[in-house]
Formats: sequence, C-alpha cells, structure tokens
Amino acid sequence: MPYRAPVSDYKYIFDHVVGLDRVAETDLFAEASADVTDAILTEAARLADEVLAPLQRNGDLHPAKLENGVVRTSPGFAEGYAAIAEGGWVGMSADPEHGGMGLPQALTTAVNEMMSGACLSLQLNPLMTQGQIEALEHHASAELKALYLPRMTSGAWCGTMNLTEPQAGSDVGALRTKAVPNGDGTYAISGQKIYISWGDNDFTENVCHLVLARLPDGVPGTKGISLFMVPKRIPTEDGEPGTANSLRVVSLEHKMGLHGSPTSVMEYDRATGWLVGEEHGGMKAMFTMMNNARLGVGVQGIGVAEAACQHALAYAAERKQGKTPVEGGAGTIVDHADVRRMLMTMKAQTFAARAIALDCAVSIDLARATGAADQAARAALLTPIAKAFGTDTGIEVSSIGVQVHGGMGYIEETGAAQFSRDVRVTAIYEGTNGIQAMDLVARKMMDGGAAAMALLNEVDATAQAAGGASGAALAAAAGMLRETTEWLVSQGDLNDRFAGAVPYLRAFALVLGGHYHLRAAAAEGDGGSGRRAALAGFFIRRMLPEHVGLCAAVREGAGGLYDMSLEDLTA
Repeated sequence: MPYRAPVSDYKYIFDHVVGLDRVAETDLFAEASADVTDAILTEAARLADEVLAPLQRNGDLHPAKLENGVVRTSPGFAEGYAAIAEGGWVGMSADPEHGGMGLPQALTTAVNEMMSGACLSLQLNPLMTQGQIEALEHHASAELKALYLPRMTSGAWCGTMNLTEPQAGSDVGALRTKAVPNGDGTYAISGQKIYISWGDNDFTENVCHLVLARLPDGVPGTKGISLFMVPKRIPTEDGEPGTANSLRVVSLEHKMGLHGSPTSVMEYDRATGWLVGEEHGGMKAMFTMMNNARLGVGVQGIGVAEAACQHALAYAAERKQGKTPVEGGAGTIVDHADVRRMLMTMKAQTFAARAIALDCAVSIDLARATGAADQAARAALLTPIAKAFGTDTGIEVSSIGVQVHGGMGYIEETGAAQFSRDVRVTAIYEGTNGIQAMDLVARKMMDGGAAAMALLNEVDATAQAAGGASGAALAAAAGMLRETTEWLVSQGDLNDRFAGAVPYLRAFALVLGGHYHLRAAAAEGDGGSGRRAALAGFFIRRMLPEHVGLCAAVREGAGGLYDMSLEDLTA
C-alpha cells in the first residue's frame, strides 16, 4: 500500500517547533548539522517508501511461522531487515566506539516513526535492539559491551526483552524464572517468558535475550530481580555465534494484528546467561531499555496514524458518493463536511502527537549532552505522555480511517483495517497506557508538580505570543490544567490520583498539542492564512475543548468508582 514518509513535517517541527538546533549546538551532537539532518531524513525516507512499505501487506497475509522449531519470517522481511542493518539505521544513536553513528535521539525518533508507518511488523525488530543497546551501554560489563555492542549495532545480531510470564504481566515482581550461579561467572537460567516480540528470526546470526530472573538469594518482589544476557547461540572466543543455548521458542502467539512480527513463548532450561548490571538490580537496568522503548512505541503509533491518514485521504480524494455540497470542489467524498472533519481530525491529532514525541526526544538529547537537570525532568515528564498519546492517536486515527472508507474499510483488501489491527497492541505493551498515566500523576509528580508547571509556563508564553482568540483559548486551557495539576499534587491518597490519571494525561497532551500547533502556525508567516494556521485553528476550536471535561473527570478522584459492588457490575 502507498506510503510517503512526511519528511517535510519532521523538518518543520525540528526547525520551528521543538528547536533541534539547540541539540546541534552542543559538543556531543555538533555533527548533527542541518545538512546532516536533511540527508539522514531523506535517505531514511527512501528506505521506508521504497523498501519497507511494499512489505506491509506481506506480513499480514503471510505471517511468521514456527516450523520444526525454526521461525520462518514473512516474504521479503529478510531483505528488508538487511537494508535496515546495512544502512546503519539500527545503531543511529549508538556509541561510535562500538560502530554507532552517535546521532541525536530526536533523529532516531523521526526515522523510527517513518519505518513504523511503512511496515510496523518489521520495524519492531530494530526497535527492540536499540533499546537493548542502550541498556548494555549503561549497565553491562566492559567484556559484555565489547562482545555484544558492535554486533548489535551493526544489526548482525538482534535483541529482545524478556519480562512477562503467564502469572506476571505488569506485576513483574511476581516472576518465577530462576538464575543459578554455575561457578564460572555464568548462570543457569530456567523459566518461561511470554509475549516476546521477535523472539526469533531466520535472518540474523544471533538473537540476544535480556532476561529478568531471580537469584537464589533474591528477595520477593522487584527488588530481588536480576538481569541476564542469554543468547540464542553462545559466542565463541572470537565472537562468532557458537553452539545452541538451552532455550527454544515454544510457540508463536495468534494475534489480532502484527502478523509479520513473531511474538514468542520462550522456554529457558538451564540456559547459559551472563549478569548485566548488579545482582538484584535488574529492574534498574531493564527500565533503561523500557524507557527507550516507550518513546519508540509512542512513535510506532504515530507512524501508523500517518499511514492511515495518507490512506484515507487518498481514498476520499477518489471516491464519489452522493451529491457534493462544495461548488468547485473535488466532486468526491472529501467535499462532505463530516468526511472533511474526520480527515482534519486525523491530520491535526497526528501532528500534535508527533510534536510531543520529537520534543521529548530533544529533551533527552539536551539532558544527555549538557547534564541539565531541568531537561532530564522535562524528558521524564514527556515520556509517558508521548507513549500513551502517541499510541492512542494511532488507534483513534486508524479507526477513523476505517470510517472514512465506509464499508470498504471493513474489507481487508483495502488495507485500512490492517492499520487498526496492527496498532492496537501498542497501547498495551511497554506498560499499558493506564500505567503510563499512573506514572505521570505519581512518580513524575514527586517534585510537587514543578516539571509540569515549567512546561505549562512554556505553553503560557506561546499563548501570549499568539494572541487573539486562539491564544486566549490556549491560555485558558493551560490555566485549567494548572489548577488540575495543583489539585492532583494535593491529594494524599494515590488512588484519587490514579482514578483520574488517564483523563489527566490526555488533557495534558491536548494542551501541548495546542501549544505546538500555535508555534507551527506562528512560524508560517502567512498572516494567519496558511495551511498550518488552518490546522491549528481546527485543533484549538474543535479538539482542545475536550480538556474541560477531562479535567472535570480528573477532579472527581476515586469517588463513585466503587459505589457498585462486583455483584452490581455483573448483574
């Protein structure tokens, strides 16, 4: 199905909305000049458009299969992955010491989005590896780094994360996988893990599993968990993949979507593993990978939203149905008011989600390059918003895309339904969106709301600069969100915070969306008559007002949630 990476949108957001130039001004990222950024985005777009997008349908129609213990991937996926690896895209932000490009996370985020829009099933593979690279860079021993990082950065080997077990989903502390010292510096890992994205493939030399397990002296709960590197094939002294480790893919999950991505049930039977980080410090190390993946998953949702938007617009521009009410219009359904409403909603929300994600990535880069505590706090605050709102946007926009297609949207041959089926899981993995929201109102508010208020100060400045009705509307929305944030921080009972966490996160995302839209419109310079001003006006007038009801729901706390008993609910 046709897809074109929105390179011009990335450039515009970088230049006029989130300030990527600040990143390039640091010593660490001095090579990320405007020319380099343009070249990277252009070349990655060519890969996404010409190599990956044609594989999208293959993954759905010809799913990955497990045959005689071997995973067989979808047609063309091996060649697509080879193109990703050979282009150096896996290690874009990895340390140059191990073969990486050392580029800003902001650029990697944009490239990950365009690859997700082209073929989400395949893009999941390098995303997992990127997260593992970061975890190893921060927590692995020098020996493990020297062995694994060059091979993972090149894409010769790929990585996974193994957290979930049948009885331990979001409650990771309930895991039962065991790690027993072998006496030679290695450990025997035994247990079963489920929902392992890209647990195996037939196109990389080795698959490197980061596995959470408990040592014999590990206390119950998350504080007793350690992290281990458990490769599919045990490396030889010269770093070649050697004998098979004692692990296997038990089965592949039968999923709603993402059929090209083999989601595996993994079994470890005294498999040889190496400790990553400190004993009983596994969650700290794994969270490094998970935080990387949360932003990555957020842009997966945005990538699918972009693809679904393009797909719907192409259909609406050609489909003739009924008498069109617009004189001199296209003569197709794109002229109908409700179809136009849907298309503009898709485009406006996708832009807002994209700007949130790229702003988050810029803050990550600035924090890393400068050590600035305020940028680190800003990045931490934006991460759950980027993940949750990005994936919600993918779900909502792809669903609207089906509606734009009408009855044909429900017919698989059009491809509209695949976007909806593929993206649905992104709101679940790497911490459900409810968990992201709970993190936002609890852990991210441990500073008394200081980081949130600082961000709202930026929104206020944008509103004041914009002026007029749009600026006033954004200022009022930011004021209401500020009052709601103060109310949240004042609640001693965390359950009152958690009850309104999801509407709070969405309200915050909508206010930020208005902020980014007005910044984009201001930079357009067409006297308020350009396309970005039109889209900003649509967002401010028709989408931002949702924040009123959301903030009201937040301030209800947990009241009323438990007024019905379980018997009442099942009556």
